[in-house]
Amino acid sequence: MSLRILNRIRVNAKGKELYKFINRIHSENIECREQYCRGDMFRCDILKKDMKKLKILADQCGVELKYAEYHSLSAELSRYRKRIGLFIGIILAAVTVLYFSQVVVTIEIQGNSSVSDEVILSALKELDIKAGTPLFRLDLRTSGKKLKAMVDGVAWAGIRHTGSRIVVQIREAVPIPEMSRERIPCNIVASRDAVISSVLVKSGELKHIIGDYVPKGTLLISGVDENDKGQTFVYHAMGEIRGTYDEEVSFSAPFHTQEMLPTGKTRNLRRLKLFSLDIPLYFFGNDYTDSRSERSVNKLKILGKELPLGIEENIVTEMSAQEFDRTEDELYQYLMERVYLYENNFLDDDTVILSRSVNTSRTSDTLTITVKYSLESNICQQNDIFIK
Repeated sequence: MSLRILNRIRVNAKGKELYKFINRIHSENIECREQYCRGDMFRCDILKKDMKKLKILADQCGVELKYAEYHSLSAELSRYRKRIGLFIGIILAAVTVLYFSQVVVTIEIQGNSSVSDEVILSALKELDIKAGTPLFRLDLRTSGKKLKAMVDGVAWAGIRHTGSRIVVQIREAVPIPEMSRERIPCNIVASRDAVISSVLVKSGELKHIIGDYVPKGTLLISGVDENDKGQTFVYHAMGEIRGTYDEEVSFSAPFHTQEMLPTGKTRNLRRLKLFSLDIPLYFFGNDYTDSRSERSVNKLKILGKELPLGIEENIVTEMSAQEFDRTEDELYQYLMERVYLYENNFLDDDTVILSRSVNTSRTSDTLTITVKYSLESNICQQNDIFIK
């Protein structure tokens, strides 16, 4: 069934004064359509607004009326005429769609690898290209040229928009390759005080052998050579010389200590993020004396695209200083954890621990662990040769 626009009513009339009734309809200028008359029965379609007048005429002419309303758009709207919220929602939705079609909603960056999105977005913000900016204010061609000048490493930048989406296309500059360090004339010197434990010379003249003690800066492999005629040649010395050396570290901690620990009280502070607006959704902020917070932002997504609308959650946990005493065993375990962290973070993968000795000492309020290492590693360090 098709939906009519105007609200019409199908009327069936029956009575002795039927023709008088029909003449009165015409004389009152009541619009009738689809008229049909046969015997003592008359049928037509009229507008709903004329129905009241038609009933008066029927009573005056002694005609019996039967009628039914057609399914129409105006009838559907009148059914919801008291639902103001529905109409307000439809209007707001229409206004929202119209607004978002006239402003920047999302920014998509293509073609960048070494230059980060954050750097490009920061430069675009200075050019007033950000979520919420009206599209008619943007000069994308000029902005593309300015973006190239503002961001290092960008050889070309083009900006276009499709609807409310800004697309930034980047072509990065090709970096000039650095000179290979393997072609620069150099000597190999000791990077620390050590006793040579192994030698592997690939290029150059070895100056010390296994078992020699070499202070830091000692020449190990020479990249300078002189022939029988007194001519001097320089080249890139290469090799791997390993050495053993001792190292000592100490870690201390008090028996009585104070740490910041959570009390169990938390507060979730939410904020509405709409373009550049930051609207708090709470009445009371963080009134904790000491606290830690964890932030997260949930953006609204449509068809996989993030919109500049979301909720930021900041979970604040109250912290308080709590004092407690450690036993000697507990403090020893804590200090040994620091030793293991030191070995994992400050000794590189090339370093081999030959031996380790741990000594402890204590005072009335402090425990100290002293670790003595015997280590082996590559002690080679390049020292460039400069020729006048």
